[in-house]
Amino acid sequence: MMVLFVVLLIIIVAALVGMSIYVGWRLTHPERKPVDEAPQDYGLQAQTVTFPSRTGDVQLQGWFIPSSKQDSPPLTIILSHGYAGTRLEKGLPALALAASLVQAGYHVLMFDFRNSGLSEGHLTTVGYLEKEDLLGAIDWVKAHVPGKIGLLGFSMGGSTSILAAAEEPAVQGVVADSPFSQLSPYLRANLPVWSKLPRYPFTPLILAILPRLIGADPRHVDALAAVDQVYPRPLLLIHSEDDSAIPWNNSKEMWNKHPDTFDLWITRHAAHVGSYRLQPEAYTERVISFFSKI
Repeated sequence: MMVLFVVLLIIIVAALVGMSIYVGWRLTHPERKPVDEAPQDYGLQAQTVTFPSRTGDVQLQGWFIPSSKQDSPPLTIILSHGYAGTRLEKGLPALALAASLVQAGYHVLMFDFRNSGLSEGHLTTVGYLEKEDLLGAIDWVKAHVPGKIGLLGFSMGGSTSILAAAEEPAVQGVVADSPFSQLSPYLRANLPVWSKLPRYPFTPLILAILPRLIGADPRHVDALAAVDQVYPRPLLLIHSEDDSAIPWNNSKEMWNKHPDTFDLWITRHAAHVGSYRLQPEAYTERVISFFSKI
């Protein structure tokens, strides 16, 4: 009887670990979404660009969309998409926002992170290597487009924008829409949103396995610490208090570090990264006003 119990326990544990490995692998290898819209659909003229991540291990693809305004300010805004998305960030959609930014006189660079859209790579690390991808985009702009650089990121892209700005002094300001503040605590509290599995026993198991899957510790993806290196440059945090994927207090705790310089816009009734869709005019006005001051 005891032998049967031990065998059954081993089978259960093996099944739990096996399922955790599978789900962890799927989370770090999400299915690619197509890039099935083009700037021309929004009346924009774009140049397809390819550049390496700052790590040099993957080539990334994107669009550079110049402003045709002769009196345009010398500022390029780099857009960064969310987890398992593409440069299109269809929840907004990002091309509609890009059109408004270009009309306001800003150049825009949109690109796909590694393992997304049309870029190379087979692994998603939820900010760890994506930071290097964004730094590669910044390197491309520094080499090809005169003027200042601003960052605008959504969800994972918002957190990644903060991480990249902390390391790159060429960035003059950051807008982060619905970012998480620290990946490890965020996953401990919210992983069931993404895994679709009960918190126990799966969240601890997946988090124990994750560093081996991505080759990095999620604790290193720490935007809350990075905002100290962004400061005193300006940071605008946008978040809906009804965001069920990344709670709005993630943005609030980053704003709390430097409320004298950072700005926090809390919206209502919007889903995750949904503030633009709910209030496109107010959102666009806030973003353009922010960048006009840098």
